[in-house]
Amino acid sequence: MTDAAYQKYLKLNSLASSYKALLFDVDGTLADNIDAHKAAYVAVSAEHGVDLDPDLIDETAGWPTIAVAKEISIRYNVELDIESFSKRKSAIFIERFIQATQPVDYVRQVLFDNVDTHKIGIVSGGTRSTLAITLSVIDVAGKYESLVCAGDTPKGKPSPQPFLLAAEQLEVDPADCLVFEDGDPGVQGAIAAGMGWVRVDQL
Repeated sequence: MTDAAYQKYLKLNSLASSYKALLFDVDGTLADNIDAHKAAYVAVSAEHGVDLDPDLIDETAGWPTIAVAKEISIRYNVELDIESFSKRKSAIFIERFIQATQPVDYVRQVLFDNVDTHKIGIVSGGTRSTLAITLSVIDVAGKYESLVCAGDTPKGKPSPQPFLLAAEQLEVDPADCLVFEDGDPGVQGAIAAGMGWVRVDQL
């Protein structure tokens, strides 16, 4: 871990100490894979004749893939089969990128350090199958007690529903949860859920 990353780790670990549960986003928060997700979205969009601006993926960080596909359809005025688009995007990501995923070390270390003292939850807009691979690759599999992902709640981020479900599963009051995020939709969801939050990419 670099000195800069270590300072971020210390800051995050200090914030975590006053909460009972820690809820982590995955893509861009625990896993350094946003560029890979962007590349997968650009690739599948190109197959549908869309020259996708990857900034749209930053804007929709934390959204379920299906919701992003709907947004692409609207923005680019193209009729997409949302389900097949989403499955193809996930397939490209898994085939070309997922095994090379690296952890965001200063965030993952906070999770590791607090496994025995805090309830740990994962709250992501990703699919359960893709998340299982990512969490295994970055060595986080089995180190959490709750996993909330796409389809587990009627609405995804920025709705508070995924965060509230995680708190319920962990049997912790929302006010006692700290959310680790790298995108605005997740932060909006955490605030709406009455939880503490931190943007790990803005330390």
